Amino acid sequence: MSQAPSLLIKKLSDKARLPTRGSAFAAGYDIYASKVTVIPARGKALVDTDISMAVPAGTYGRIAPRSGLAAKHFIDTGAGVIDADYRGQVKVLLFNHSDADFQVAEGDRVAQLILERIYTPEVMEVTELEESVRGAGGFGSTGGFAAQVAQAVGISTAGAADAPSDAAPAAAGEKPSS
Repeated sequence: MSQAPSLLIKKLSDKARLPTRGSAFAAGYDIYASKVTVIPARGKALVDTDISMAVPAGTYGRIAPRSGLAAKHFIDTGAGVIDADYRGQVKVLLFNHSDADFQVAEGDRVAQLILERIYTPEVMEVTELEESVRGAGGFGSTGGFAAQVAQAVGISTAGAADAPSDAAPAAAGEKPSS
């Protein structure tokens, strides 16, 4: 059995800390701030970590929020993808959704790094795509809102899950045929 590849970390200063996991089953590695940074109220800032890394081939690092910062202080992360070939300093983009400035101290855990496997197939242009049940339904199309609208305009959705996949949907305001 071969050994799993390692997450390689380079400290860029003596203020850098290696990422750590809070427990044996933690999905993410805590990422630490290397200097004091103020995230302005309703604003954003980049937080230095003074680390660079090499994530294993076939993975990328996703910078994810820490639940405590989000729940207690309205601090969220953004734009956090670390590609396997990136070797620069990892910085964490933090958004402050509160009405008060938020100070990050040196050594604070500011985000978590989650390694995710990726699949990168070749891109192929086509003139048509195979039809699907969902079709072009976008934001909110699978969350039940459509059933509420159908009910409001008098369209029955009973048995919709049992309907044949080739059945045409009824137009708004039109009763479906039995």
